[in-house]
Amino acid sequence: MNIGDIAALIAAIAFAVLALAAAVPLLKLGRTVDELSNSVKELTEGVEPLLSGLNETITETNKQLVKLDNITTNVEEVSLNIASLSAVFTQAVGGPLMKLAGLGVSLSKLLKGKK
Repeated sequence: MNIGDIAALIAAIAFAVLALAAAVPLLKLGRTVDELSNSVKELTEGVEPLLSGLNETITETNKQLVKLDNITTNVEEVSLNIASLSAVFTQAVGGPLMKLAGLGVSLSKLLKGKK
């Protein structure tokens, strides 16, 4: 064996060691990718029931909002009716009361004038 053969043997051994050293991280990376795939699969399976429940919650919330909208509409109508009733009451009672007050002021002036 000459020096060239020994150098080639050393180079081949070094390359084999380097290939083995590179294989270990690649194997670990492969396991990491497998674990990541399993985690994504579990997450997908867990999200489906969550989204289904969220959909039901949104549906029920929309039903309650429709009921609340109806209540708000009824309150608005009652408020308008009360305002109209107040205006009618003010006209019906306010006019005669103003006349009565005017009569009282006139009588007061008349009585003061006679003294």
